[in-house]
Amino acid sequence: MELTVSTIVITFAGVFLICFMKGAFGGGFAIVGIPLLSLVMDPVTAGGLLAPLFVAMDLFSLRYWRPSTWSRPDLVLLVSGLVLGIGAGYFLFRLLDHRAIAIVMAAVTLAFVALWFLRGGEVVLRPRSSSKAIAAGLTSGITTMVAHSGGPPLAMYLLPLGLSKQVYAGTTSLFFTVGNLLKAVPWLALSRPQGSAWILMAICLPAIPAGVWLGWRLHARLDQRQMYRACYGLLVVTALKLLWDGVSGYLA
Repeated sequence: MELTVSTIVITFAGVFLICFMKGAFGGGFAIVGIPLLSLVMDPVTAGGLLAPLFVAMDLFSLRYWRPSTWSRPDLVLLVSGLVLGIGAGYFLFRLLDHRAIAIVMAAVTLAFVALWFLRGGEVVLRPRSSSKAIAAGLTSGITTMVAHSGGPPLAMYLLPLGLSKQVYAGTTSLFFTVGNLLKAVPWLALSRPQGSAWILMAICLPAIPAGVWLGWRLHARLDQRQMYRACYGLLVVTALKLLWDGVSGYLA
């Protein structure tokens, strides 16, 4: 990968946007920054580049999303499924059609948001379910490993629980901290970044504290209702991006 000015600027902007989302919403919406990186590198290279940066982002984010913001009963079940999902995702990465996975995940996510919209934007609260939590963690682990899109399955489980905005953000932040730590080594094995990629990672490091801090400031300004509306809106953006990736892949 050649380190041109445009490559550096666009990658820095993409990393900053991902960090901003982590600061504002806790995690799960990294895919919104990936289109920027796709302008200057292929998806596998982007995955290898982001894998170590995700770990740095998550560790810095925990400065704001401390243990008091974690929903421990949910995390125990979610992380159990996540570990299995990342392991399965590593082997499925080479076997499954990524385009089909993207389209299916997009369709499920859009259906989930459509139901919320038809209810007038009101969240229908549901009790915790061990089986649903494990299934959400498993699906999130597979999709985050295959397409850096683990946010929708997790959101579809957590949003109906009616958690406070701080607990929602803190729970997603810790969930993806564990997930990104687990998937860093497999992604580096799949991508094997070269010297220029490591230099680019180092250049992007200053974007992490700035992006997370600015996102956290936005989070503080949002009330509970605004926070949930923003999360549903981001789910639509994520789903449309997945749908585009899947369909354009078949048309290429």
